[in-house]
Amino acid sequence: MTDETDWQGWRRTARLLVLAGIEPAELTWSVGGRTDPLPDADGSFQLPRALVELASVAIQARQPDRFGLLYSLVWRAHHGEKLLDDDQDPDLSLARRMALAVRADAHRMRTLVRFMPVRDDAGQRFLGWFAPAHFVLPANAQLMARRFPDQLWSIATPDGSAHWDGTRLLFGSGPRQVEDDATLVAWWDAHRAQVLDSAVEGTSIPMAEALDEAPRPPNRAALGPVVVRFAPDPGLEGAAKEAWACERCSLYGPATQPVFGEGPAGATVMFLGEQPGDQEDTIGRPFVGPAGQMMDRAMEEAGIDRRTVYVTNAVKHFKFTPRGKRRIHQTPETPEIRACDFWLDVERVHVKPRLLVLMGATAARAVLRRAVTISRERGRPIPMEDGQTVFVTVHPSYLLRIPDAAAKAREYAAFVADLKTVRGLMEAG
Repeated sequence: MTDETDWQGWRRTARLLVLAGIEPAELTWSVGGRTDPLPDADGSFQLPRALVELASVAIQARQPDRFGLLYSLVWRAHHGEKLLDDDQDPDLSLARRMALAVRADAHRMRTLVRFMPVRDDAGQRFLGWFAPAHFVLPANAQLMARRFPDQLWSIATPDGSAHWDGTRLLFGSGPRQVEDDATLVAWWDAHRAQVLDSAVEGTSIPMAEALDEAPRPPNRAALGPVVVRFAPDPGLEGAAKEAWACERCSLYGPATQPVFGEGPAGATVMFLGEQPGDQEDTIGRPFVGPAGQMMDRAMEEAGIDRRTVYVTNAVKHFKFTPRGKRRIHQTPETPEIRACDFWLDVERVHVKPRLLVLMGATAARAVLRRAVTISRERGRPIPMEDGQTVFVTVHPSYLLRIPDAAAKAREYAAFVADLKTVRGLMEAG
């Protein structure tokens, strides 16, 4: 492969190798090294569309053996195996987990990247930094270029950089490490001419999935530093991995995966919702669906940077009822809430938030250990015996269910007002 995301090159190579009868065990895949001549091969080559789409996402995972794994799946499907019908197949399951991780990281980038205005020969440009867990820059850069065609921007990552000049999308080198905003600007000032002159156009990776949400606009002023450095908490990382084996209640069975919280250890505020929804269950991140997008928008209007708070749910698995191809949300019952107390306690112990924002009745019941009427206890700080303070407000999904536009606007304004009160409590210390 010419690079880590050479989708078209891998796809063409895989097709020729399969038609030539080269078995997976005979191959060693590498990036940027010496390549043996490809065989000449003709014949019929057809794959299920779903498998091609899965491979186009999974190939972006930072997994060294992904090329060989995906080739093995293509080989087997070409030779007649009904792979997509076998949910227990270990290779297919791994590829799907890789794709889920890529989707989660792509969304994380779109949500969390911030930009600062800088000047270059073309005028004002917006410069951002992100350190992705997977190779998601090319796909997300395409989405950025489509959504914001009139703005010049560059995104630097340890894997490389993407640049939009108003007509072309270019990819070049990037800094290996950025400590703060000043070092990012210093790198840009010192290397921008070389980076832009040597950048190449285009990418073979399909565009990132929209997932009903737009990337953060480059020209929206950042709430704080563009580069926010937080050291991960080993205890939280370990607990998130252990949660995959959780069988404390029956919700683990039909759910895709547990959805642990995310945010910096040591965050002063923890936002707590009810449970993951359909998109959260698929992607593996809290608050990435329509309710999460509503929360992100309200947070920004209230002056809260989501990167600096911890966001989680009282229940870690998605509870739903199948209805055709849809999965309809079901409210967790008290035994299911209590079963997840263990994981919530782990998060509270490691994060040590001073303030817990309880969004909705389930979150309030999980922490206060009693039934809560939101309208009665909303909007005021409630001290707890352990020294933490809780603040009750509505769940953002409530706003999505209001049919009347005027009523929805009033309730959204009230939610933003609640979050402004939260910001005040954060700043009060």
